Amino acid sequence: MEGLGYELVLLEFQGTGRAAILRLYIDSPGGIAVGDCERVSREVAATLDVEDPITTAYQLEVSSPGLDRPLVTPSHYQRFIGEQVKVQLIAPRDNRRKWLGVLVAASDAEIEIAAAEGRVTLSYAEIERARLVPDFDRELAKS
Repeated sequence: MEGLGYELVLLEFQGTGRAAILRLYIDSPGGIAVGDCERVSREVAATLDVEDPITTAYQLEVSSPGLDRPLVTPSHYQRFIGEQVKVQLIAPRDNRRKWLGVLVAASDAEIEIAAAEGRVTLSYAEIERARLVPDFDRELAKS
């Protein structure tokens, strides 16, 4: 992906049989347009056709991370300190798996969020998935 000038944010493979989807989320400093998704889709599809690593039928989708972008790597979390995040844990912590709060810190091993109940530190190993919570008022003000 980097050879094409894009960051691969997340790769997901979901479903089985004809309903299987290989989804790639890409990003770049200037943002992502439909043409970028088309370009990456053509390149990835050609590579997958030659290499054939997936033996079942699937549909390839290429997308931007969107306003509710997934957070995957420590650098993603560090980039969005100060933003509101929704975090889902692999296993419950304090009888809950979902946390919502402002991301206040992110190291190479863990994050800290300020939730309504107070600050909580979560290791990356505990996190199943995390996403930004869009601030639509701020996005509307930009346009």
